[in-house]
Amino acid sequence: MNLSGAKALMKSLECEHVDTIFGIPGGVVIPIYDELFNQEAITHYLVRHEQAAAHAADGYARATGKVGVCMATSGPGATNLVTGIATAYMDSVPLVALTGQVTTDLIGNDAFQEANITGITLPITKHSYLVHEASEIPQTIKEAFHIASTGRPGPVLVDIPKDVQTMSARFEYPKKVHLPGYQPTYEGHPGQIKRAAKAITEAHRPVIYVGGGAKISGASEEVRALAETIVAPVTMTLMGMGTLPAEHPLSLGMLGMHGTKYANYAVTESDLIIAIGARFDDRVTGKIASFAPNAKIIHIDIDPAEIGKNVRVDIPIVGDVKRVLQKLIPLLKDTHTKEWMEKVQTWKREYPLEFGETGLKPQYVVREISRLCPDAVVCTEVGQHQMWAAQYFSHRHPRNFISSGGLGTMGYGFPASIGAKIGRPDETVFDLAGDGSFTMNCQELATAVAYDVQVKVAIFNNGYLGMVRQWQELFYDRRYSQTKLSEINFVKLADAFGAHGIRVDSPSEVAPAIEEALAVPKPVIIDFRIEPEECVFPMVPAGAALNEIIDAKNGG
Repeated sequence: MNLSGAKALMKSLECEHVDTIFGIPGGVVIPIYDELFNQEAITHYLVRHEQAAAHAADGYARATGKVGVCMATSGPGATNLVTGIATAYMDSVPLVALTGQVTTDLIGNDAFQEANITGITLPITKHSYLVHEASEIPQTIKEAFHIASTGRPGPVLVDIPKDVQTMSARFEYPKKVHLPGYQPTYEGHPGQIKRAAKAITEAHRPVIYVGGGAKISGASEEVRALAETIVAPVTMTLMGMGTLPAEHPLSLGMLGMHGTKYANYAVTESDLIIAIGARFDDRVTGKIASFAPNAKIIHIDIDPAEIGKNVRVDIPIVGDVKRVLQKLIPLLKDTHTKEWMEKVQTWKREYPLEFGETGLKPQYVVREISRLCPDAVVCTEVGQHQMWAAQYFSHRHPRNFISSGGLGTMGYGFPASIGAKIGRPDETVFDLAGDGSFTMNCQELATAVAYDVQVKVAIFNNGYLGMVRQWQELFYDRRYSQTKLSEINFVKLADAFGAHGIRVDSPSEVAPAIEEALAVPKPVIIDFRIEPEECVFPMVPAGAALNEIIDAKNGG
């Protein structure tokens, strides 16, 4: 049958089982939106800024494991997606971004609202397409979803000129994808797996270091089995939080710049690092030359480009981490970790995460949210509150902590929480936000209210761009250059959008406010007026070794 390009796009998305799109219409995507008007299988959510469309699709993807889809018009609509696309790329999130483009005869002429979006996004997508004919749409969409969701996931952009949307062509959706230049490796090399098993068996001080790749692969059970089989401590990156439940006795929480002291000490003194779906980024390693100086390194990752990129690797294994661990665990024999685990447990007792008791402490707020909503999906913005959320929320489930890691995108958490709640409507979704980050996309309160997306927002309001202020305090003699924020009445802001607002000034009000938020059938903002100059500790200064740690006692 013959279909217009716009109809072919809708039919192709149906074939990929897409049921949710986040976007904003504009001139060159009117034919697509006209087809959406009569769509029953796909629900479109009209956001208030294209960046929020990308973040919402990202949050939807992380919460569900499906491919997130966002859509924007040409020019500024498309370029407004860029930050969201880059965020998804850095954190390996499966995303398909659909953009409109000026008609094919105008491309390259600086036409009204023209931007070379495929060129702009080239470094931050797995692949990008400029569609020239309506007949190309089914094959392009099939390939886009395949590339986005396989191997190391990531965003794919499809740019569709307006005349391609209206021209007619025969529609036939392909059953398979054949891309000779794109063949991800899923099975680890058997010889390398045997070498890894031998190294693990011989180790006396092993540490399992888990990144977001384990979560993406669905390898939580395998990580747990590995840890329990060899009786080794497990530390996680920000992206890996929840892969092993926080309360598990082998869990050391997060490592790195704001990781636990005991995780960083364990890594520094280990004789074997088993890296699973992690990329050894600078926030984790600190000073590269001092990272795990006495350890052999086993690195398991589906992306061969990550292995050896930042640190030397003794035993590389390219493959899907779940499949690799399933082959590795049966090969493991008795280990020699009794003394090592006693030392690690001593560190855990001696260096617990702790905070003061004066005033309204953000750490206390996070612990209360964790206590009252233990199974909530937690999204965060970026800054101090993000680190407190990683440190003090008891993360129990692998897809329940959603945060911008690699790019560190302020304004991410609230639209991502909307996408997460739409993807998992029956679960409590909390956005833990800073007053600076939240105001970057607070217009999405209109989206949440319009579609009755009952997300709950906890704003850690200290009146500052908190993380920058902390660095200015510690390293720039408290010269708070442009980090003090003007006062915002978030209760009135919530009311203006039709949401519910609560203000909290003291510790005794924290639990009642959370309980009220959970009971109110609306989007809710809780404005927690926390201590203005509270710092995130422990902290490894940039460029320092992991065991060169400052805390409130020696640095604040």
